Amino acid sequence: MISPELLRRFPFFNFMDEAQLKAVAMIAEELTYEKDEVIVEAGKPADHFFFLIDGDVAYYAVVTSEHDPYYRKEYFVSDINPGEIFGISALIEPYVYTATLRSDKVSHVIEIKASALRALCEVDLKLSCGLSRAVAKAAMERLQNTRMQLVVANREK
Repeated sequence: MISPELLRRFPFFNFMDEAQLKAVAMIAEELTYEKDEVIVEAGKPADHFFFLIDGDVAYYAVVTSEHDPYYRKEYFVSDINPGEIFGISALIEPYVYTATLRSDKVSHVIEIKASALRALCEVDLKLSCGLSRAVAKAAMERLQNTRMQLVVANREK
């Protein structure tokens, strides 16, 4: 549990009213991850939703092969910056992380229990709508970032 005041400090949570802030604060923790610590691992159940308070989290796409169970390669995609959400798979079925995220330096995050957050969304449609918009916005920003990387990579050929 964290203080609703911690959430209130960040513009991301502005769409929430007082009751929603308190409810989310009840299912959240403030955690610190050391440099190079894996926060989210691709292919694992998406059991938490995250908000980066400060630090730097690197976002990696993970490639595996159905033909070679030992093949696994990570490709850097982008950084998650303070004030951004990550672990959005926690709110999107089938609730499995699709990327690996690792702290590039000591990082402080708000970690929200996904099953409890989804339960809150079931009974509070305004909260559900606000989170859906935030997740869609984050997904679109990451998609645009990836598109720009593809453009640059293709120009370099």
